[in-house]
Amino acid sequence: MITTEDEADHPPAFLGCFRDVFVDSHLVLPVIVPEDSDAQANITAGCSDKDKCDDSPCQNRGRCVSQGWRSYVCDCHRPHEGSNCEEDYITARFGNKDLESYASFSLDDDPGDPVTISMFIRTRQSSGLLLILANSTSQYLRMWLEEGWVKVQVNNFETLAGRSEVSDGHFHLVTLKLEAMEAILFQSAQNQGSMHIRPIQAHPGDQVFVGGLPDSRATASFGGYFKGCVQDLRINSKRLQFYPITTLVESYSLEQLINVAQGCSSDNACAVNPCLNGGVCYSMWDDFICNCPPNTAGHRCEEVKWCELSPCPATAVCQPHSQGFECLSNVTFRVESSILHYGSNGKIKRSLSSVYLSFRTRQSAATLLHAQKDSDYLTVSLLDSHLVMELQTGADKDAPKLTVQSQGPVSDGEWHTVELSMENQTLQTSRWIMAENGGKDELSMSKTAAGDLEFLREGADIFLGGLTLDSEVKLSGCLGLVEIGGLLLPFHHDTELNLPRPQEEQFARINSNAAPQYGCWGASVCAPNPCENEGVCEDQFDLHHCTCPSEWTGPLCQESTDTCISSPCIYGNCTNLPQGFKCVCELGFTGEQCEVEVDMCENSNCGNGATCLKGFENYACLCPQNLTGQYCELPQLPVSTCMGTRRNYSCFNGGNCSEAENTCHCLPGFTGQW
Repeated sequence: MITTEDEADHPPAFLGCFRDVFVDSHLVLPVIVPEDSDAQANITAGCSDKDKCDDSPCQNRGRCVSQGWRSYVCDCHRPHEGSNCEEDYITARFGNKDLESYASFSLDDDPGDPVTISMFIRTRQSSGLLLILANSTSQYLRMWLEEGWVKVQVNNFETLAGRSEVSDGHFHLVTLKLEAMEAILFQSAQNQGSMHIRPIQAHPGDQVFVGGLPDSRATASFGGYFKGCVQDLRINSKRLQFYPITTLVESYSLEQLINVAQGCSSDNACAVNPCLNGGVCYSMWDDFICNCPPNTAGHRCEEVKWCELSPCPATAVCQPHSQGFECLSNVTFRVESSILHYGSNGKIKRSLSSVYLSFRTRQSAATLLHAQKDSDYLTVSLLDSHLVMELQTGADKDAPKLTVQSQGPVSDGEWHTVELSMENQTLQTSRWIMAENGGKDELSMSKTAAGDLEFLREGADIFLGGLTLDSEVKLSGCLGLVEIGGLLLPFHHDTELNLPRPQEEQFARINSNAAPQYGCWGASVCAPNPCENEGVCEDQFDLHHCTCPSEWTGPLCQESTDTCISSPCIYGNCTNLPQGFKCVCELGFTGEQCEVEVDMCENSNCGNGATCLKGFENYACLCPQNLTGQYCELPQLPVSTCMGTRRNYSCFNGGNCSEAENTCHCLPGFTGQW
């Protein structure tokens, strides 16, 4: 074998097998050489024709391609390089420790047409500048992140957005192809969409900015500097290397590298102790995970499950809020009850432009809520069984007060919910709206306008159940949820709670000596039982109703349903009716109880001045002289009945008059004096 000091001046070394090599009849190969001899190098006995790809020489999932006997090449997956894919393009870390970082390259040749830009990116930041191609007059290609998606803009006009999020902390291969009149965006080989563009042309001397621009204000318009990692950046097949690898690879010229670190390190997100409420922090790449204690939740253990800690007394129900909890209950007010007094904790920042309350009463007039600071005041009261809101705010004390009233009466002993709110909360003053029962009833609206309830934020006195602590117009009934601007007026004093309320904005009860009756309790209208005759009393909240046995009726079951038991009908038969009784009178009697005897002569037929003679169930007529008949309707005949020129003068129906006998002899079938 021939050796030389400069192998570049000679053909490559022979790769193959020799057998029975003789020189001057002496066997040269194969020959046994002592182990300490340097007469041979890289020579083994035998002649193997095994395919080198069988040994899987390609690393990092590279594909081995056989090139004939004992020869191969490795087809490497990005971002791996080298004869056996053993090398990686060095990753560049941008934004390490939140530093403003960027890199710039200069194109030293014409990339040609089409142009394909590709790179691996890894980030957890939803916005930031990725890459800009610029010449001396304009930025003709821009790539940036917006809401976790890749966006592309060509020639300051056409814009294309990706369809998949890339800010998940994993490496994503982003590829942009610019083919004449079309731009196509790929993400991990998946098509993200395309758009029509005007052709662009990259020229030598153009600049490529990666991760940001030298001008921070210009960078801010793209979401700020990129925070993450970039690897294997290419324009077509030519690389843009931040840190060149040992393998000789053609690359564009690096001009600037500002605060860009080598590798893809992670910020120590746990260094600032992001986990709250005793959570334990575990670092991830540019992120952290909190192992939260029991009764806490959220990315930073910021959500405390307060209600699982049983902070409320037994008389209340715990309701969680974003910043803490509230203890909810109903409370009963009576004339002898104490009025509840409240004030702000001085940390309320929100706009107070609404009032919500639920109540139950049968009072027609009472004060439910009153709040006042100097001359500004708010009153919610009952007037003539209607709910009325009165509001006076602002510097103009001569302005008419705002008033709004419910559409119908609300003093029926049922629960009612009312929300009072500004019609337009963006204006300094506005009309106010009253919505009853969740807006199901008709809305009421004030005629005048007023401002919000800002005067309640600090230094105001708020009362529930009366106008003031010494008010005489006290509520007799129940209050449920009462809120001003979404902040609860708690019925429980802080000393009654097992844990203090942690929320910053609060209304707090001031008079700790008040002893409200928790729950909703009506007056004892059924003790003792007001219903008579074994009637059952039903409590309808400050009103009772008697359910009576079948034989009794009336508001107190004091009236018997058998109205005939007392024999009210004097001359008649009694019949029970739902609302009383009815008498069916005997003949000759009338009246509601058949107590009036009928006058038979009142409507008699006696005529011509005859006198009616009453009889039992009948009457008779006493006729005047010269009249006769049942009703005195006939004339009386003279004594000489047969006198005259004609016979039978006074006998009717053919009767014969006998003057001697002074009578009529009637024909058969007739009778009577005449």
